[in-house]
Amino acid sequence: MSIDIIDINGKKSSTLNISEEIFNSVNEDLFYEVVKMQLANRRLGTACTKTRSEVSGGGAKPWKQKGSGRARAGTTRSPIWRHGGTCFGPKPRDYSYNVPKKVARAALKSAITLKIREDKLRVFDKFELSEPKCKELSGVLKGNSIGSALIVDGEQNKNLKLAARNLRSVKFLYTPGINVYDVLDHEYLVMTKESFEKVETLLK
Repeated sequence: MSIDIIDINGKKSSTLNISEEIFNSVNEDLFYEVVKMQLANRRLGTACTKTRSEVSGGGAKPWKQKGSGRARAGTTRSPIWRHGGTCFGPKPRDYSYNVPKKVARAALKSAITLKIREDKLRVFDKFELSEPKCKELSGVLKGNSIGSALIVDGEQNKNLKLAARNLRSVKFLYTPGINVYDVLDHEYLVMTKESFEKVETLLK
């Protein structure tokens, strides 16, 4: 299996052989498991409410226990009172968890395989911009009929990283940061030949 490698103008420069042992199947069940984990790990878990013991005030008994004709009350900070504490409210917690490494690796293989099958993978020989300008990057993507895109390249490509920051439908990631959620969240996966080969080696 092979895929065309194009230059920044969209012209074919060479071909890249893709390992069919690695990119051979799509398991959508793994997408659910890994994306759920990624979204859970992104949750801050900082929501917090005060219980009746944490709300200020309420130290005095509102009225005597007997004789008033009203219900017994020991504090004005009971959950049923206005300005009272919250009953069973959220507290700060850690939502993060991990799936097995083999599952995460298999899900990433499936996500890239899906882009290959849908012809949504674009591999450039190099993706170098003369300036870190959104307009220049946008022109390159439009010239190659690429809309929403996840762009993956090495840390040395700072111009590309800066140019992608203000484009709403474009996201840039360094090669080690490629992940299932971002691959599936964008229509196209755009990589350089060097970054694709590194990812392929990591997934072996």
